[in-house]
Amino acid sequence: MTRCAGHSALRALLLALLLAAAGAGHGAAPTLRELLDSGHLELQAELTPAGTLVPGQKLTLGLTIATDRWFSGGTRISLPEVPGLVILQTEQFATNASELRGEQSWVLQHWTLDVYPQRAGEFTIPPVSARVKVNAGDAGDVEGALASPPVTFTVTLPAALAGVEQWVAAPEFSVSQRFDRSLEGLQVGDAFEREIVFEASDVMAMMLPALTPRDIPGLAAYPAPPVLDNSNNRGQTRASRRQRISYVVEAEGNYRLPAADFFWWDTGRGELQVLSLPATDITVGSGVGAATTATGSRAVTPRQMLLATAGLVLLAILFRLARRLLPEVPLARWASALAWPWRKIQQLRRPALPERLNPGGSAGE
Repeated sequence: MTRCAGHSALRALLLALLLAAAGAGHGAAPTLRELLDSGHLELQAELTPAGTLVPGQKLTLGLTIATDRWFSGGTRISLPEVPGLVILQTEQFATNASELRGEQSWVLQHWTLDVYPQRAGEFTIPPVSARVKVNAGDAGDVEGALASPPVTFTVTLPAALAGVEQWVAAPEFSVSQRFDRSLEGLQVGDAFEREIVFEASDVMAMMLPALTPRDIPGLAAYPAPPVLDNSNNRGQTRASRRQRISYVVEAEGNYRLPAADFFWWDTGRGELQVLSLPATDITVGSGVGAATTATGSRAVTPRQMLLATAGLVLLAILFRLARRLLPEVPLARWASALAWPWRKIQQLRRPALPERLNPGGSAGE
């Protein structure tokens, strides 16, 4: 009995030593916090540019995640919400790189977020959450969320912008216009299209200004929905807004599409500039405006009156000639036969186009 008990105790001791050795060789996987504290993982945040910032100016929040191990999975960024700031992730993928620190090779992920302040004041971007997956060697993969340090900055309103309602803050900004036809020799009923194009860098298309056509009696304007476009090439953001307005001439006269000014804060020079579209003068017919009634119907132009008179004279001649050649035909049948050309003559008194294009639709409302 004593010998068997001794063998059992020896086997139990050997098993305990084996389990202890196995536990020492395969320790518990470290957490992300332990990797951060031990200097194997880091997350840094940097806001550019520095210096004087104005409302609407683009800022870039750069996030750099680095480790001396390697990333074994994708990274997901969660954007914070800050009143007065528009924060966008325009690039869905990180820029990957590697660097040598001493004798150790590190891998890096660089993420960028676009920040647009909407007003003057002091702002703090809270910690941005980044969920990462890192290989920790023999311990396997470690997955979890990292938090970047908070970033504080100040936005000021320059004195030059104090009385300006809307401006574009960008290193580049331009505005241009073109017409789809010559504006010379226009007649009542003619139509032409005007296209205004706004282009800028380091802004989003939704932040570009719009041109609202004025109500000009005798020259109806029908704006189309704007076409917005955003592009991003190696961190360079460009935006455009194309706006088309169709005009229909409703009466003779002299018209002017007024000039328009657009304010641009040049972030490269730090100064205010004004871009202008010149006024456009349009003469329709003889330039003498036609009268407009309270109900919106227009008086007959001299050309329309001449056509109507000639048509009536022609109808009278045809009627007298027909009565002589075919006296047996009843008068009622002659009246019915002449009803169609009479309606056509009456239509000469009507406007060339309706008061509003696409009645019942959304255009022009």
